[in-house]
Amino acid sequence: MNDLPFWKSKTLAEMTVAEWESLCDGCGLCCLNKIEEWDSGDIYFTSVSCKLLDGESCRCSSYENRWDFVPDCVQLTKENVPDIAWLPPTCGYRLVNEGRDLYWWHPLVSGDPETVHAAGISARGRTINENEIDIDDLEDYVVDWPLTVGAKKDEEEA
Repeated sequence: MNDLPFWKSKTLAEMTVAEWESLCDGCGLCCLNKIEEWDSGDIYFTSVSCKLLDGESCRCSSYENRWDFVPDCVQLTKENVPDIAWLPPTCGYRLVNEGRDLYWWHPLVSGDPETVHAAGISARGRTINENEIDIDDLEDYVVDWPLTVGAKKDEEEA
């Protein structure tokens, strides 16, 4: 009998729908607006969140119907995770795809959906809703913290 948790014993492709959905740690970082430079392909995170992101829970307020409100919302799939360069370095989907383990604060490890926020990994308290800004000013909100939130922990483990 295999006593390993599913994220250590299965590939993304082998996961059930429930297992797949539970890999989301609720950080909200993927729901931040990004700017892509067309010529270089470089991607920059902003502190501007999707209009559907609940700033407290860091979850989508209309997950099942999000495409009705945000037609260009990118759905993570078992097939496209390897190709999405902007997934935060702490993202459970990215970690499992890369053969790495989930962090201690991930709800699947800690058993508590609040640990992602307590560890300072999530977007909670760091964003402004896209409905509250002039979209022409988006580049004024470029930030690097979505790419560095797990850096201290990675350095400690090295």
